[in-house]
Amino acid sequence: MIVCIAEKPSVARDIAQVLGATERHDGYIEGNGYQVTWTFGHLCELKYPEDYYEPWHRWSLAALPMVPPRFGIRLKKDRGVAKQFKVIKGLFQKADKIINCGDAGQEGELIQRWVLQMSGAKCGVERLWISSLTEESIREGFSSLKDSAAYKNLYEAGLCRAIGDWLLGMNATRLYTLKFGSQERGAQPLSVGRVQTPTLAMIVNRQNEIDNFVPQPYWVLTTNYRGAVFTATGGNYSDEDKAREALGKITGRDFTVDGITRKEGKEAPPRLFDLTSLQVECNRKFSFSAEKTLQIAQSLYEKHVTTYPRVDTTYLSDDIFPKCKAILNSLKQYADILQPLRGKALKKSKKFFDTSKVTDHHAIIPTGVAANSLLPDEAKVYDLVARHFIAAFYPDCIFATTTVLGHCEDVKFKATGKQILDPGWRNVFPVQKREDEDEEESRKDVPEAVLPDFVKGESGAHKPSVAKKTTQPPKPFTEATLLRAMETAGKSVEDDSLRDALKENGIGRPSTRAAIIETLFRRRYIAKQRKSIFPTATGRELIATIHENLLKSAELTGQWEKKLREIERGEYSATQFIDELKKMVSQIVASVIAEQNVRRVTWTAAPQKSKTAKTPAQRKPKGKSSAGSAPPKSAVKEGDACPLCGKGTVIRGKTALGCSRWKEGCNFRAPLE
Repeated sequence: MIVCIAEKPSVARDIAQVLGATERHDGYIEGNGYQVTWTFGHLCELKYPEDYYEPWHRWSLAALPMVPPRFGIRLKKDRGVAKQFKVIKGLFQKADKIINCGDAGQEGELIQRWVLQMSGAKCGVERLWISSLTEESIREGFSSLKDSAAYKNLYEAGLCRAIGDWLLGMNATRLYTLKFGSQERGAQPLSVGRVQTPTLAMIVNRQNEIDNFVPQPYWVLTTNYRGAVFTATGGNYSDEDKAREALGKITGRDFTVDGITRKEGKEAPPRLFDLTSLQVECNRKFSFSAEKTLQIAQSLYEKHVTTYPRVDTTYLSDDIFPKCKAILNSLKQYADILQPLRGKALKKSKKFFDTSKVTDHHAIIPTGVAANSLLPDEAKVYDLVARHFIAAFYPDCIFATTTVLGHCEDVKFKATGKQILDPGWRNVFPVQKREDEDEEESRKDVPEAVLPDFVKGESGAHKPSVAKKTTQPPKPFTEATLLRAMETAGKSVEDDSLRDALKENGIGRPSTRAAIIETLFRRRYIAKQRKSIFPTATGRELIATIHENLLKSAELTGQWEKKLREIERGEYSATQFIDELKKMVSQIVASVIAEQNVRRVTWTAAPQKSKTAKTPAQRKPKGKSSAGSAPPKSAVKEGDACPLCGKGTVIRGKTALGCSRWKEGCNFRAPLE
């Protein structure tokens, strides 16, 4: 009997259907020579400290660092897990062959390998590697199974990641909690993690930049000639008197056009989506959290309508190109924008098709399965994926940029206009503007104004003016910009190709970044107002307490991530990586214990559920919310994201504003003004 093990029951059912296994049993499906079983995420985990050495159960500085001589795994303490594992173990013991059908990625490989180890399976193991759950993809995958040994490096990279997180998380959390944590009864530990702490540090550093920013005034000299706004080319004025002097010099004098240049340019279609860029776009367009977008993308994958979501490439392999016409033809709801592609050979652009840029999986695209019965939010995400895929085969957008130079007296001016000559791929995307879109975002897809037809040498009256402006502080992170910062280890990068180069040093994996952000919200280290993310008092104090750059530097953490990717490719030693982490943890423990100035981090108490259920209107404010956990109450309005938990919505009661998640325990209150 051949036993297949999938990561979820739903995936197991899809595989069983293709294999002809239809007889359902408790914990598996059987038929046609196959038994298809499943895990439900992680059934196994690394052992806890007390599993290695019983005294490690007690938190003590004297016990640190905790470095097991050899790491082991255990079954999760859960009755459902124990029951399913018993089924799996029984099937494995009698199997002639096992096929690992776990999610095709680092984490999926780790999940299934641990189960195989715990079960003591003795037979040969093969690996199913697929990028979508369509019948065609599953059949193709089973026709090209590989020996499990081919994915040894992938498993070792996942194992190193798990061990690294254990070493740093277990030791640093106990270390900082015991040394600097609140002594208040019931206070939560100070959680420190390999990825979460550098991410928190980026948010804290950004907030410090905003808080310490000193606005500087400057003055801009412009003039309006024939309806076009010209700006002085000499730069802005830092002195108002000089700006006014220049204004006086040109007031009442004619403006003269010195020259006109017109250049045509091309703009290629936007890239296909990897997980991070999809999360960024969904946050920008729909205000979806990174976690919500990941959940929707996973749901679309399991409904067979899009490909595997946990990917870090925006490219397709060359072997996908022959399938693209059929996929496009299946997108019946997009018949109007597909019409220009009918009867033409599809173009194959290197911007989208490059096998060398594809590792485990290709970019997220539609599968060709009809996207029926999608939930509203699923339809939004699917629409983005589908339109980006269609746009990849459209021609470039052709535009003309016109620059007009002029002068008045000795002051030189310039005006620039942009005109779309042929929209090309822009026809694929409807022009929409959200009410909550900020100015910068709303300008992204709007071409500059078309300038009037000017003639060199013409002159005439104009209306000059001086406007006072001030320099602006950096913007707070949103989930979109935070994801980009995690992807590039904190470096601000707009260029797509440069961003690709920095992905190697990004912190976290595409599949884990959303969970890291959610963890920071849950632990009350960060909060949210509308889309802006800011640190709480606890988050700021924790980062201020950590002096070791190895723990909070996004760049250094990015270097560890690079090594993990090199392990995956067989270019770096897993043993060396773990030895380096052990040494680093030992050094950090010794350094922190030796610190003389003991400072305590403010504890932001977790919200408590009331003993008796009350409506938001009945519940009265209990004084101020935890220090630093919310912005000034006057800034919070009905409909905003809850500034305390970051997940609920601010709602109106009779006497106060509160959080829609009050039943879940959020105690945010703001008196009505």
